[in-house]
Amino acid sequence: RMMSPPRGCGNIDADYYLLCDMEKAWGIVLESLAAAGILITIFLICSLFFLICKIQDNSKRHMVSIYFFFLLGTLGIFGLTFAFIIRLNDRTRPTRFFLFGVIFALCFSCLLIHACNLNKLVRGRKPFSWLVLLLLIVSFALVQVVINIEYLVTMLVNQKNKFLNMSPENTNKDFVMLLIYVLFLMALTFLVSMFTFCGSYKSWKRHGAHIFVTILFSIAIWVVWITMLTKGNTVLQKQSWDDPVVAIALVSNGWIFLIMYIVPEICFLTAPLKLGDYPPENDFCQPKFIKQTIGVDNRAYTQEEIVQGDTGDLNYSPYSSHFQMKTIEPQNDFSIPRPKARTSPYHDYTGGKGPM
Repeated sequence: RMMSPPRGCGNIDADYYLLCDMEKAWGIVLESLAAAGILITIFLICSLFFLICKIQDNSKRHMVSIYFFFLLGTLGIFGLTFAFIIRLNDRTRPTRFFLFGVIFALCFSCLLIHACNLNKLVRGRKPFSWLVLLLLIVSFALVQVVINIEYLVTMLVNQKNKFLNMSPENTNKDFVMLLIYVLFLMALTFLVSMFTFCGSYKSWKRHGAHIFVTILFSIAIWVVWITMLTKGNTVLQKQSWDDPVVAIALVSNGWIFLIMYIVPEICFLTAPLKLGDYPPENDFCQPKFIKQTIGVDNRAYTQEEIVQGDTGDLNYSPYSSHFQMKTIEPQNDFSIPRPKARTSPYHDYTGGKGPM
């Protein structure tokens, strides 16, 4: 611990020196980026609530729950960065171990459920309702919550001194081991997002591309920071890099989430509803075909169908031809003899009579 506060810091605890140390500027740079991310995320959450009433597409309105929880997770990512800039102590250690996995599990669960929903939409199937989407997100995220609670309760109750005084190597090893489920979620999301490019309704593929690119960059970030934390820093004999590596991963992943996924998604949220986004509904045509199968019917009350030339009625009268049916006055009916006084049933024909 330093005897006197570094340049830029006042009379504060040594654990907080990196928040204000002008010489080790990485802490100040990262907290500035994290603070900017927090402000933008809060602005996007407010924008989301403002835009709800302007969404025309019902399927996109159902996805608002996904966006909201994703933004909450992103907010948590930027906030958690400060726990890695502050030195590891008895308070920050449980916070890091619990929140890191839970927050990322929430974000990747949102991406996974969105990708699953897009797989249905891109193939012309009915999407999930907002309630089902909500339950799926909570279910996937709860798995990591249970894993972390079980670990922390076990360590803090049975092995508290060992946990709080753990060596850096064992700390990093346990930290990464707790994230196996999150790594599984990332791999599954990456796989599911690729299937969104295989459907017939192309406009939904753009949303799948947002997820695919986001998860691709996230995987790259995670591979780098896990490699550096478990092997790289030890090989380079730079144990002091452990916290900066994870803090940089948090900030960069948070900004990837904002730039690659949530900002494009919110931009397309209020796009006009297009009929080409969904399969055509054939139910409107059904009543016409039902009427044609009823059999003998009085066509005097369905004049529009005769004028439009239903193909099923062309042979309805044995005395008429296709041309003659087109020239019949709509108000007269020759399909069923009606008890109406008239001189001849053929008086409307112009050339009906001729020598036999």
